[in-house]
Amino acid sequence: MLDKLITEVRNRNTTHLDRMSTHDILSTMNQEDQSVPLAVSKELDHIEQVVKMVIQALQSGGRLIYIGAGTSGRLGVLDAVECVPTFSTPPQQVIGLIAGGKKALTEAVEGAEDDEPLAAKDLAAIDIDAKDVVIGIAASGRTPYVIGGLKYAKKIGASTAGLSCNPKAQMSRYVDVAIEIESGPEVLTGSTRLKAGTSQKLVLNMISTASMIGIGKVYENLMVDVQPTNKKLVERSKRIIMEATGVDLMTAEQFYLTSKNNVKAAILMILLHCSLDEALKRLKLAKGFVRIAVENPNDENQTNNLNEA
Repeated sequence: MLDKLITEVRNRNTTHLDRMSTHDILSTMNQEDQSVPLAVSKELDHIEQVVKMVIQALQSGGRLIYIGAGTSGRLGVLDAVECVPTFSTPPQQVIGLIAGGKKALTEAVEGAEDDEPLAAKDLAAIDIDAKDVVIGIAASGRTPYVIGGLKYAKKIGASTAGLSCNPKAQMSRYVDVAIEIESGPEVLTGSTRLKAGTSQKLVLNMISTASMIGIGKVYENLMVDVQPTNKKLVERSKRIIMEATGVDLMTAEQFYLTSKNNVKAAILMILLHCSLDEALKRLKLAKGFVRIAVENPNDENQTNNLNEA
């Protein structure tokens, strides 16, 4: 089976890798990496389908769940974890599951990725239901743990998608939408933490970011739902208020405090010259979309129109 996977084929450009100078190794890796965004671009239609699926799920009270093993699993966990501080999502709204559990984040857990029934147990433990979206991540497209998770998700009625780096991947049989990035042979044969991992990271960036934009977590190109959990993010929050409204730092700080650290509310208070209560009311009516609250706060249909756009 492995000899038929593109991710396992030897790269003709690197057969003398062990004889190259350090500079040549780095140059070759850099050249190979440049092919990855192009490979991702060929799957944009499928990525768009997945994003729309995720937006619908999140708006309906469902969750985005990544499931993977090894590097693929770690990338899913990383993307899920980053959604909390970046977009203030509840910790259980975007979840990353990895074969072997938390221990597998820092060390290999022998046999975990080959345990197909384990994935069903992991998904059952978080009470997966039909409102959720489960995205299986596996460079090879054939990892038993991931396939087991997708099969279980389908059985429950959840929406499913697959992210692999081989065409006609085995796990694509069990998903509603298959994203297959042909990132090509690795510089180091079979080391899918390289180009395959890079392509997966790019796609996960797209899925989570575009989905969060789709549920109102962004205004212009500003992360207005940032969670100010440390000094850096507090200062970023103030700068976001400045950028969105054109006020100076002192004014931004004032409204940041008055809004009780609610960046969205602070922006509306400045732009609409309103109280905190009014800002919060308008945000609720606009379903969290700052642009709708600013431009047409009394038209609930605007939210649906913005999502469709």
